[in-house]
Amino acid sequence: MDRLSALKNWLEASLKQPFTLTVASADASFRRYFRVHLGGAESHGITLIAMDAPPPQEDCTPFVKIAQLLLEAGLNVPKIVAQDIKQGFLLISDLGNDTYLSALNKDNAQKLYTDATDALIKMQLASQTGGFQINTLPTYDSALLQREMQLFPDWYISKHLGITLTAEQEAVLQNTFSVLIENILAQGQVTVHRDYHSRNLMVTAEQNPGVLDFQDAVHGAITYDLVSLLKDAYIEWDEEQIIDWAVRYWQPAKKAGLPVPDDFSEFYRDFEWMGAQRHIKVLGIFARLYHRDGKDGYLKDMPLVMHYLRKACERYVELRPMLKLLNQLENVKTQEGFTF
Repeated sequence: MDRLSALKNWLEASLKQPFTLTVASADASFRRYFRVHLGGAESHGITLIAMDAPPPQEDCTPFVKIAQLLLEAGLNVPKIVAQDIKQGFLLISDLGNDTYLSALNKDNAQKLYTDATDALIKMQLASQTGGFQINTLPTYDSALLQREMQLFPDWYISKHLGITLTAEQEAVLQNTFSVLIENILAQGQVTVHRDYHSRNLMVTAEQNPGVLDFQDAVHGAITYDLVSLLKDAYIEWDEEQIIDWAVRYWQPAKKAGLPVPDDFSEFYRDFEWMGAQRHIKVLGIFARLYHRDGKDGYLKDMPLVMHYLRKACERYVELRPMLKLLNQLENVKTQEGFTF
């Protein structure tokens, strides 16, 4: 029996009422999401979401566990209506169709980003005050940070660009990875959603935003989710605006007692270095999605991610060797001039 037929059979047994299915979305993994339209005169257009996460590629257990933790922390996340972990099926509440990405404009951005950073602070505070036990989530440790960045040489440089690094270039890359990891591990550690951006935040009438795709949450650096939000691979804002929103997060975060530096310039450096790690990883992931999984939709997002990475490497002397390597990879000629 195919997955869709098995899902329909399970929904029939779970719901015990008429329903129809439409495709809600597919993400960058093996998961698929269907909107379940409940039938009958009393339904009033009620919908739920069915998640199809085929074992052994996907495991629903983290989603169920972390959904409960985030719910207890006061976030607006889907509630679990029914589950069959063995088959890889979940039935969850529906947070609607309106992603931040589809809704954002210059008129509503301030309000939507304030809501998003308020929810982020709420989640991070829960991990500081006992709402999350430290050992509940995997640790965003050196090995995981390194493994993520290794996707860049493996998939972006080797597969996408078709380039083999020299020993000297490899040394520059690995040294950059080490410099970034040292900074990231020294940052304050909290619950990290890991994909807190415009495609996973939903505009909701009450308790905005709705938060999705949190199953890969870890315990890691406090700047990570803010980077995901403000240096989003799918929507670009002026740097002045990003700095303004970063300040608007940092001030209440500091006041709430979260482990952020007292000096904003230090916090923003941490934010940018965390961003460099994330953007190195994301370039590798997007290349892998294309070359391994045949998903070309992410190719158009690569230039913005590379722009973020290059800007951070330009600003900090410790990351300049990485900028030089990027120039070599992309055959960019640098202008000689005075530096001060």
